Amino acid sequence: MTSFDQGGEAASIVSVTDKVKPVSLGMAVTAVHYLGDRAAFVGTEESVAVVDGDGDGEISKVDVTGGGILSAVSDGSRIVIGGDDGKVSSLDKAGSVSVLVTDPKRRWIDNVALHPDGAIAWSVGKTAFVRQPKGEEKSLEVPSTAGGLAFAPKGLRLAIAHYNGATLWFPNMAGEPEFLGWAGSHHAVTFSPDNKFLVTAMHEPALHGWRLADSRHMRMTGYPSRVKSMSWGSGGRFLATSGADMVILWPFVGKDGPMGKEPAMLAPMKAKVTAVACHPKQDILACGYEDGTVLMVRMQDGAEILVRRNETPPIVALGWNAAGTWLAFSDESGEAGLLRL
Repeated sequence: MTSFDQGGEAASIVSVTDKVKPVSLGMAVTAVHYLGDRAAFVGTEESVAVVDGDGDGEISKVDVTGGGILSAVSDGSRIVIGGDDGKVSSLDKAGSVSVLVTDPKRRWIDNVALHPDGAIAWSVGKTAFVRQPKGEEKSLEVPSTAGGLAFAPKGLRLAIAHYNGATLWFPNMAGEPEFLGWAGSHHAVTFSPDNKFLVTAMHEPALHGWRLADSRHMRMTGYPSRVKSMSWGSGGRFLATSGADMVILWPFVGKDGPMGKEPAMLAPMKAKVTAVACHPKQDILACGYEDGTVLMVRMQDGAEILVRRNETPPIVALGWNAAGTWLAFSDESGEAGLLRL
């Protein structure tokens, strides 16, 4: 589909830019999720903009919090949001907003996580909280400010990233939480879909991982800048990441994951990758760059399709619907697009 010269610029590439429905959101954006088949663009302040790609592109803005939005996660049925007003709020498919948690001291809700059974987690400073669907709430203090939260795909287990490692906590068990140590500041955290590995993005330009069966370390280094976006490929066989002027694709096939293996490097450009999102069913990924370019890339051979041309602000949000039939994206200024596959 495409070829490159040594400078990394596309010499020829298939384009679907004419099929993209442009959307001007009129607000800065930090993330995009899907509520069913409607794209929900999460702003930096107060609002989520919901857009139906099949309709006339009308934008419905919903105020979900009284201040800045610090974190947001979704399971496809609702978006759970943490704000600097001390509240954890939820937006559902019908457009209804509910306040799930109000911190008694109105402290910032730095991170949120959502479990498939409906449990939610959030963090305030060094304390992580879990509330189960029946309302039972528990908390745990970790050694330093929580940098990220993630629920395991199996069982009620929460990973909390922080300085010098990560903590694994079973809120329903009386035993001590498990500490996974590695020097440095750990931020975003994710479990592999098969529940065998845990990976964190660090303050330095690197990822760190652990094989959960024996806590064996996995060092993933060589990035020129911090990794701010990670996405698991279909079946969890690959982890796609930003942080370089190409997509870095780590293999997680077999019991050793990426240990002793080199990553694949796809879609090289003269601009850094700022966002990645793997297709939920196929070995395809979407990637956005700091110059506004958006590509779709086939993992097996690196073949590319141009979704959006460059010369715009950085892409900060990419997301697929659950069926993988819609792709949504936005740059940081709120100039967005919807593509139906």
